[in-house]
Amino acid sequence: MKTLGFVTLSMLSFINGKRTRNHLPYQIQVCGLVQRDDGSMEEELRGLRRSRPKPPVGGNFTLSDCFYFYRRGIEDIVEDEVTQRFSSEELVSWNLLTRTNIDFQYISLKLTMVWGLGVFIRYCILTPLRIMLASIGLTWLVIGTTAVGFLPNWRLKSWLSEWVHVMCYRICARGLSCTIHYHNRENRPRKGGICVANHTSPIDIVILCNDGCYAMVGQSHGGLMGVLQRAMARSCPHIWFERADMKDRHLVTKRLRDHVNDKTKLPILLFPEGTCINNTSVMMFKKGSFEIGGTIYPVAIKYDPQFGDAFWNSAKYNMVSYLLRMVTSWAIVCNVWYLPAMHQQEGEDAVQFANRVKSVIAHQGGLVDLSW
Repeated sequence: MKTLGFVTLSMLSFINGKRTRNHLPYQIQVCGLVQRDDGSMEEELRGLRRSRPKPPVGGNFTLSDCFYFYRRGIEDIVEDEVTQRFSSEELVSWNLLTRTNIDFQYISLKLTMVWGLGVFIRYCILTPLRIMLASIGLTWLVIGTTAVGFLPNWRLKSWLSEWVHVMCYRICARGLSCTIHYHNRENRPRKGGICVANHTSPIDIVILCNDGCYAMVGQSHGGLMGVLQRAMARSCPHIWFERADMKDRHLVTKRLRDHVNDKTKLPILLFPEGTCINNTSVMMFKKGSFEIGGTIYPVAIKYDPQFGDAFWNSAKYNMVSYLLRMVTSWAIVCNVWYLPAMHQQEGEDAVQFANRVKSVIAHQGGLVDLSW
């Protein structure tokens, strides 16, 4: 609707002869780059018409003019505020990573030497150590949770499970050279509650679990991820489900309500956006997380892209490629804010409650609050 309205308004402005200065923000070039253009709509149309024959019948409008407006509409779709949230955040200055030098073409000889030294340090020194630490952390997570799973359901089992989870996640965080700053730790999620946070990367789980243990909810996977899920579920009440199975989804809702009603169980960790956003904004929260009931503990996570881009573009990179980018970055630096607990107000439905929590997270993290 936004694009259609823009195109219609532009056509009406031109046909009615209004002198509106609708600047063209972008021009698509052959190389595939998007470059800004300062010319007006009328000036570009005049330039296009110079190379076209005039219509035999009087009038200035030609059918080919429609292609101009179609192109402008497509450009508006490509550069809209939603699509931009699924690409990496632009940097103000180059951070000496090859993957981020697209907008910084000029590289001097001195800078090239510094970049080469950085490549040697990151790939030859840091990466092997990081992979070793991450492997140790994942291995211990499988072994430790499996061993704890054989214990009887006593308080000792719960304590050991939390200790194993936090210890292994901290080892994995060292494997990514994570530098995490936690704020307002007195507001940390408590047992029987629901922790909701903005979602940028699978690493969000590692970041939050460094400071406490959570019961996780997610889709069942196969392969190495499936091994981890099954091992973790033996020692801790994580909830894994098949997204395509409607019966399984209803069962998950019931299990979530039962979990929240038990004040002795770990807080549930949820990402209501349902997908990874590039850490510049917070998109619409799905209302299902706020229909369960219980206390909501909002958490805002903000990464510093200057040291490494934590955003996972799942349409461009698979999990292995993404993790390789993480271990070859300089570091993963982020801030985590624990916000005061929130409850659903009287007369407030789940959608309104979700939007209120989303606004609080966006404001604290310095993120754009989007309603999409």
